[in-house]
Amino acid sequence: MYRITEDLAIIQTVDFFPPIVDDPYAYGAIAAANSLSDVYAMGGMPVIALNIVCFPASLDKSILTEVLRGGYDKTEEANALIAGGHTMDDAEPKYGLAVTGVVRPYDHISNANARPGDVLVLSKPIGTGIITTAGKAGVAPAEVLDNAIEVMAKLNEGAALSMKPAGVNACTDITGFGLMGHLRSMAAASGVAAKISFGAVPVLNGTWDLLEQNIVPGGTRRNLDSMNGVAHWDEAISEAGKLLLCDAQTSGGLLMSVPRGREAGLIDSLRAHGSNGYRIGEIVKSRDTYIEVTA
Repeated sequence: MYRITEDLAIIQTVDFFPPIVDDPYAYGAIAAANSLSDVYAMGGMPVIALNIVCFPASLDKSILTEVLRGGYDKTEEANALIAGGHTMDDAEPKYGLAVTGVVRPYDHISNANARPGDVLVLSKPIGTGIITTAGKAGVAPAEVLDNAIEVMAKLNEGAALSMKPAGVNACTDITGFGLMGHLRSMAAASGVAAKISFGAVPVLNGTWDLLEQNIVPGGTRRNLDSMNGVAHWDEAISEAGKLLLCDAQTSGGLLMSVPRGREAGLIDSLRAHGSNGYRIGEIVKSRDTYIEVTA
């Protein structure tokens, strides 16, 4: 974030990745929504974006057209403008956006201000990493994959609009490091610890069935390994449950730390803006960073 004037600061972010679904249009929309999320997570609004494209010259250009159309439509939905970009020949397709957003200085929300007593509210269910991995393997039921695509393509704009009026202290978007990894970063940056209730965490339909088939992304397993010494798991939580909370997400929701007593207003505002809100835990005072997960 860079302050331009007393009333204006810009947020600059970039993200791109290979296809996670077969439909080119859906892939473009998901990648754009994911790229825009870092701006929303800081309470800002995106205004302009540049395409970042890697695409094999040997592939049908109509595929690229659909990817770009998906990204354009999603960026337009965010009331932002794609002003151009850069394309290069590559062996594997990749797509995303470099995004510039705006926010009032000192009105931004960082991941480093969570306070003891805050309630943790999550705006999207988890499980996209498991479901998209199953989709690549051709074993995800169509309705399960379609629902996950809809969730991933949903903008976090409603959450961004709800945070400041509700007095949210800290926020992070949930992406590749999973719910546990991003919560760990928030807790460490804020000098606190956290507790979450496993049963309160929202999960996408069909995720558990795929977990029972041992469909787990490699990144999810690495995320779980990285929680050694940080996560304190209730003995009732299975290995599959631990993997679920560490599942590597794409275009996940926002995790918000809001003062106790204001979470109901935040959740009502999220719903009014077309988003969801799930109370999943709390921030606690501690000299050491840890996450306690109860059943």
